[in-house]
Order: sequence, then structure tokens, then C-alpha cells
Amino acid sequence: MAATVSTATVSSHLLFSTTSQSVTRLSSLRTLSSCSNNVSSFFRRTSLPHPSVGGGVKCMAVTTEKETKKKSGYELYTLTSWLLKQEQIGAIDAELTIVLSSISMACKQIASLVQRASISNLTGVQGAVNVQGEDQKKLDVVSNEVFSNCLRSSGRTGIIASEEEDVPVAVEESYSGNYIVVFDPLDGSSNIDAAVSTGSIFGIYSPNDECLADIEDDATLDNVEQRCVVNVCQPGTNLLAAGYCMYSSSVIFVITLGNGVFAFTLDPMFGEFVLTQENIQIPKKGKIYAFNEGNYQLWDDKLKKYIDDLKDPGPSGKPYSARYIGSLVGDFHRTLLYGGIYGYPRDKKSKNGKLRLLYECAPMSFIVEQAGGKGSDGQQRVLDIQPTEIHQRIPLYIGSEEEVEKLEKYLA
Repeated sequence: MAATVSTATVSSHLLFSTTSQSVTRLSSLRTLSSCSNNVSSFFRRTSLPHPSVGGGVKCMAVTTEKETKKKSGYELYTLTSWLLKQEQIGAIDAELTIVLSSISMACKQIASLVQRASISNLTGVQGAVNVQGEDQKKLDVVSNEVFSNCLRSSGRTGIIASEEEDVPVAVEESYSGNYIVVFDPLDGSSNIDAAVSTGSIFGIYSPNDECLADIEDDATLDNVEQRCVVNVCQPGTNLLAAGYCMYSSSVIFVITLGNGVFAFTLDPMFGEFVLTQENIQIPKKGKIYAFNEGNYQLWDDKLKKYIDDLKDPGPSGKPYSARYIGSLVGDFHRTLLYGGIYGYPRDKKSKNGKLRLLYECAPMSFIVEQAGGKGSDGQQRVLDIQPTEIHQRIPLYIGSEEEVEKLEKYLA
């Protein structure tokens, strides 16, 4: 049913429609000074319910020209809503949603700690040495505690393994879910005192059922540790999700669930990660390389030849550009967006390189492959490597597919 309400000041028509119908936004709307009075009078004369009492009638002035619908400037797609959407379409289950939400909360806390490091007296070394034989920064210790606590309190993790811990830890607080989470709580912490980019890296595995062992009441700690180690030592092909959070001029959370790479930026106004990049694709090739050339004299001759050729202007007259931050997360994020290659090779001092397979190389390789790139140790795909030790180190070359394949030819 439709009716027309006439006014003395406006020569427009009024459209009445139920709220279940979509109302078309229209241009050139004029003020209806007597609209509310006329509408009220209309509803008194009819049996239609008034909108003020839960009915479904709206009053709008209309013209013949339609207005193009514009996206609201206040519309935000947060990490939380994105995760719920992934759960809704069956990409992940509710348990994994909780784990990932816990990780994002840990990253927010660490971001705040990093920004206030010098104010809170969190710069400098802690005075201890981690299992890697590296001096621990104060923020290394605090960040590890933050990450561990968030994962424990989620109640959905069975085992957590940190670069800063000697062995993986079985989580007693878990009451549902047995996800295995490996993480580097603060990569690039040596740069903290200079306020250079740092980050957190994580990977999530499902339990390795073939290796699960029944833990009896009289089981010793060694038995529990052994079960944890066996469960964690899985190849990167088993990863369910991986990501990193970069603490820089912006706090950026990058994640993949095995169906593309997505980036979220922390909005300090709302305290939420907001979707800023969808389905990131790394360029097939690039003109940037990131290697610590301070170790050049310690490298293999084949690698030296590769680097020398990158510096050769060649027919184009333009050599590759060198960009090296010294923070894996920072260097990787730039490579992901601009293309090129990042490398941390083996050398005469570090026979197997310095980056950890479980905490750094595998998660980053999973991300780059989802973006169309490649991760290699120089001879084989990183995700195919079966870990034999918790803190196993490997050489890493990661970035644009064509650039990594080019390097592999030099090292062959």
C-alpha cells in the first residue's frame, strides 16, 4: 500500500516501504518541514503500524536520480571479524580462532612494550644467555613471558615452543584443543636500543598423532619432554597457519591460513588490527637484495659470484639495490611487498647459518609461498625439511620466485 503526503513547501513525493525492503538512497533531498506531522496523521487514519512503535514504515523524499552508494569512512574490517568469517566458511575451527586471537593480543602487548622500552627501562641486556648462546635482551625475556602467558590462558594449546626456551613446554592449562605453537617472541631484538624495526614470528601445527604417547601418572619429566620434542619436530608442510607482527612506524600483523596472505594494521585509536591488504602477491622478480655483506669474506665462492653479479650493472646499466636492516621481519616484509631476495647463508663461522628452522624459516617460507614466492636453503624447499632438533639452524634464501631460483642455480 502506498500513499502521497502533500506539503506546502516541497514538491517531492514520499515513498513508504517496509523495513524488510531495501531503501534506495537518492540525491537532491530537500528538507521536509512538515513530514513528521503528516506521517503521524497518516498513520492515525490507517491501520499500518507506526515506525515509532516497532512497525516497518519509513518516510523518505524521493527524486528520479539515484545516488551511487559509497563506502562509509567508518567501516572497518578487523582481525577479529576476519577470523570469525574464516571460521564461518570452514577455513578454521573455533579452537584455532581462539589461538590466533590470543596471539594477536600478545602482539599488541609486545608492541606497547617496544614503544615504551626506553621509558620503562627495558633496553639493554638481561644478563642471561639463552639456549642459542646469545645474550638475552630484557625485552626478549618479557616478550617471551607475554607470548607464553597469552597462549596458556587461551586453553587451546597443548604444546608451545619458543626460541628462548630450552625445550618445548606441555601446557597444563589446556582443556580443549591440542594445537602446537612455535614462536620467536621478539626477532631482531639486538636493534631495540636503536629503535629499529623488530617483530614476532609464529607458526601453528596440529598434533602429530603418530608420535603421541600416553603419559602415565608415573611418567618422568624426560618422557614428557620427549613427547613434546617429537610433536614439535614437524616439517613446514604441516603448518596450519603462520604469521608475523612487525613493530615499526606501524604495527602490522601478517597472517596466512593456507589460502592467501593478509595484512592488518593496528589502529591505535581503537586498539584493533584493521585489514589493510588482501591476498598479497610478491612480485615474480625484483631488484633488491638483503644480505649481511659484512660476512662476504666468509662465504662460499659460489655465493660470492652470485653477489658480484647482482652488483654488475650489466646491459641495463643498473645494478641491484642493497637493503639490509638486520631484522628478519623487517627485511622480509619489505621483500614481500617490493620483491627481491633476502638471504642468511652459511659461512665459515656458522656452518648451518644462524636462523632457526622451526621458529623463523618454516613460518616465513609458508607465508612467502602463499604469496607466490619461494623459500629455500639453497638446495631444497624449506617446507620439505624434516627438523631433527628443536633449535635446528639452516641457511635461508627467501623472496621472489625467479630471484630464489636464480640463486639456486649459482649454488648448484
